[in-house]
Amino acid sequence: MARNRKLERRKRVKRGIRRKISGTAERPRLSVFRSNRHMYAQLIDDIEGRTLASASTFAGVEGDSPVAAAEQVGVQLAEKAKAAGVTTAVFDRNGYRYHGRVKAVAEGARKGGLEV
Repeated sequence: MARNRKLERRKRVKRGIRRKISGTAERPRLSVFRSNRHMYAQLIDDIEGRTLASASTFAGVEGDSPVAAAEQVGVQLAEKAKAAGVTTAVFDRNGYRYHGRVKAVAEGARKGGLEV
């Protein structure tokens, strides 16, 4: 029962966030998904409905800890964004708290040169 309430809360927060932000080709949305084991991040152009770049721990990005691996996902995404000609993005935390692995992805993207 508690798990269901937690998921419902995240979905409600996510809807509120998505009402306010949208990605364009010049400034795509950096969307983060956190599973129990992996971190996924992608740059999305909502107008065209396509993904410009993506990175994840599932695709072989590793670190000493889950937070370090999440930061490496952000760095790798920033490199792919530069290759695609993207320099800025709007951060979509996807209903998660800005803490831990989610925060590490954003900081890694900033460290990689992406303006988030």
